[in-house]
This record gives sequence, C-alpha cells and structure tokens, in this order.
Amino acid sequence: MAKSKDSEINLLANIPFPDYAHQHLLELFKEYTLIGGMPEIVSNYIEHQDLVQIADIFDDLITTYLEDVEKYSKTNNQTKIIRHVINNSIKLAGERIKFEGFAQSNYKSKDVSECFRILEKTFFLHLVYPTTATKIPAIENLRKSPKLHILDTGIINKFVGVQSQILSNNKIDSVFEGKIAEHITGQELLALQTSVLAKNVFWVKEKKQSNAEVDFILQISNMLIPIEVKLGKSGRLRSLMEFIDLAPHNVAVRVYSGKFSIEKTKTIKNKAFFLLNLPFYLVSQIEKYIKFMINSVS
Repeated sequence: MAKSKDSEINLLANIPFPDYAHQHLLELFKEYTLIGGMPEIVSNYIEHQDLVQIADIFDDLITTYLEDVEKYSKTNNQTKIIRHVINNSIKLAGERIKFEGFAQSNYKSKDVSECFRILEKTFFLHLVYPTTATKIPAIENLRKSPKLHILDTGIINKFVGVQSQILSNNKIDSVFEGKIAEHITGQELLALQTSVLAKNVFWVKEKKQSNAEVDFILQISNMLIPIEVKLGKSGRLRSLMEFIDLAPHNVAVRVYSGKFSIEKTKTIKNKAFFLLNLPFYLVSQIEKYIKFMINSVS
C-alpha cells in the first residue's frame, strides 16, 4: 500500500477500524496484491500506473532467476532441476506438492528437495509444512507434503494470467481458486515474524473418516490460533471448527474482504467460540486485534 496517504496509514492503528474507510483500504490492498511488493515494480507502478511496463520488469526478474542458477547450483543436473522448479512452481502455487517427480518430471525426491531448499534461500518461494498440533508447540511434520508458496503475489498474478481478474473483481477472495488471497495473507503473516527461523505453518487432520485443513496457525502467547482465508458465512468454516473442537481455547480468525467484526458462534459439535472476522488490510495488525477481541469478550 505504498500509495496510501499518511492519514490512511494512521487509520490502521485505530482499533477497531472505522467502517467508513473499509472500501477505500480494501481497494488499496487489492492494488498491493496485484503488483506485489518488489521495490522496482512498486516504484514503477506508482509513477506510470501501467501493467504493461511492469510486465517487462517481471519478465526480467524471472529471466535473472533462471540465468543466476549457476551461481548457487553445484552440478549440471542441479542446474536443470532448479530451472525446472522455477518454470513450474508458479503454476502450482498454493498446491500441496510431492518432490518425487515434481511437475511431471523424472527427478528424484532427494534432488528436487535440495533444489527447493536452495530456492527458499533466494526468497523466490517458501514451503509451508503442516502440523497436527492444536496447542503449543506447533511442530511441523516434514514427512508430509508441504504447500508451495511463491513469496511475491505480483509474480503469480503476472505469470498465471489473473491480473485482469483482480482488476475487475471487487473481492480477491475467489481469484485463482482462492490461492491469491491465501498467498497475500501468508506474506503478511510471514512479515510479522521477528525471528529468521520463523515460518508459516498450516494445520491438518488426516484420518480415513474425514480430512480437515486450516490455512495458517499463528502462536499468540500460549495459544495456537487457527486462521482461515475464506469468504462466506461462518457456518462454512468446517475445518476451522474442527480445530476449535480439539483446541484448549475458543478463539479463531477468518481473513476475508468483509468488514471487521467479532462473532460469537458454535462449532458443529456445539462448542461456543469467538470468531474474529478480519479484512485483508488488517492482517498486519492481527496480534493486536486478537488481543482486543479476547479483552472485549472476557
């Protein structure tokens, strides 16, 4: 939201956020989601407001990634695999992936995994692993398939061709099957972390009878807070409710294009809980809002 005026930025510090500014901040956040956060892209777009111009910069960035592979690969085979990962990872953004035969290749799991680790260090992508924990600590299960996240939504939008969808849509929630909304939320959550070791984590319950998956888990004090990125009525948040049924607390968050609100509701098993409905542009303030909700309902 580099174009925001100081007065608009200052509104983000107001808890609760004023309703009258909701639509304007949502539009600014949509613009930020559209172009991403790379400095060269942001400065060019602020000056020219031209997607064609920034498209050329995006092309140059990907070309640079592909050309620089030799700098951090150890063998010719590793160079080929890293280029294969770069060329295919954007299309698979938001998916749970397997290293073995990644993107219809014949590459082995160990080789592909090592190349993903290299690309994580270049800040091109981020592997998000699942946990089954509902209380601290949230230990990642590295034996399970991770989700593939690209660390800049602008790159995804350009190379999967959804820029026009974002521009023409009032809400980003459903663009690219909801993956853009999930990515930008993940980026905002990752930016909040103060430790270099911090990573995003998602929650799963994988049983023969039923599966459940919550987009993100955030530790606040001694609690693991489930975060679901989804538009619609709270009754549709079934995976989030399954987490709450297993958790030792009754606090959850839904991130969406709607307005800020606090909702008291119940899980399918009739456990009462408090749902913090948070617009995308307030994810950067999520810890403050969770504490505000807890204080408000206690």
